[in-house]
Amino acid sequence: MNYYGQQILNTLWQQGCSFLGTEVALLGGAMTWVSNRNLVAAISNSGGFGVIACGAMTPELLETEILATKVLTSKPFGVNLITMHPNLEKLIEVCGKHKISHIVLAGGLPQASSITRIKDFGGKVIGFAPALVIARKLQKMGIDALIIEGSEAGGHIGPVSTSVLAQEILPVVKEIPIFVAGGIGRGEAIVTYLRMGAAGCQLGTRFVCAVESPAHPNFKKSFIRAQARDAVASVQLDPRLPVIPVRALSNAATVRFMKVQAEMIARYESGELPLKEAQLQIEHFWAGALRKAVIDGDVENGSLMAGQSVGMVTSEQTTSEIIQELVQQATDFIGGGLNEKKCTAA
Repeated sequence: MNYYGQQILNTLWQQGCSFLGTEVALLGGAMTWVSNRNLVAAISNSGGFGVIACGAMTPELLETEILATKVLTSKPFGVNLITMHPNLEKLIEVCGKHKISHIVLAGGLPQASSITRIKDFGGKVIGFAPALVIARKLQKMGIDALIIEGSEAGGHIGPVSTSVLAQEILPVVKEIPIFVAGGIGRGEAIVTYLRMGAAGCQLGTRFVCAVESPAHPNFKKSFIRAQARDAVASVQLDPRLPVIPVRALSNAATVRFMKVQAEMIARYESGELPLKEAQLQIEHFWAGALRKAVIDGDVENGSLMAGQSVGMVTSEQTTSEIIQELVQQATDFIGGGLNEKKCTAA
């Protein structure tokens, strides 16, 4: 490990480490069916910050997952809650009951009441900002930190790339910690965003093939074989049915999704389904297809949600090895820059 590089890295992400209560300012992206007790605890035990993906869990299931995670780690970890979940308030109550220190609110702009409830029991609230105007709005609502996630990420994505979001938001929003996500697979990229003002980074795809990840061996093999260009975003067929694009490895499921959209549009036009129900059916498609791939190992008919950093996933490693590798790359990158400056000065 480069000693000077490590010192500078510690300084660069000190804000993020202090906010999370961790050794390294790296959050695990919350991935449904993947970010469970085993992977979350492994990330936290390795110095990072694991985040449970609540997804469509009931309050009872979330409570079980939190308790099981606490058995595996005494380090800090968080919970990702979807703002449109019908039992959001009860899920927040479960988090408060078990003193979850950080809650990530995803899937849309959170209600001010949700933020207040979390802060009332001492929790810190992290929100997603897909644009500067949203970042400012969340600040005014009392959010404690932000994640800016670019379109290179896996799963549901926004329209703007990580690098553009970082340039738009990091130089302007300095009052609260900001974590950058989307397409990050190496330590050099982490350092670049830290130098731009980020408090840390969030990585998801990089941890899918961790030994501790519950993903099916077939799912992991698909990631290891894939290249960046294989992770493509879904296409919206009709603006009347606003579908959030999903980035996944191209397979039969991505083709099937286009047919599902067409079916939902036809049922909406015939009056069989209201617009909201049609959208919900699409979300159910992705949830079911994702489980089919991650848990059952059906990599042809299931959804292989993956970010474009999948090309940097080349083998199955322990979570500890992944984090150590990222830190090594970061410190070597910083140290190399220092050596270049010394040579120039000489």
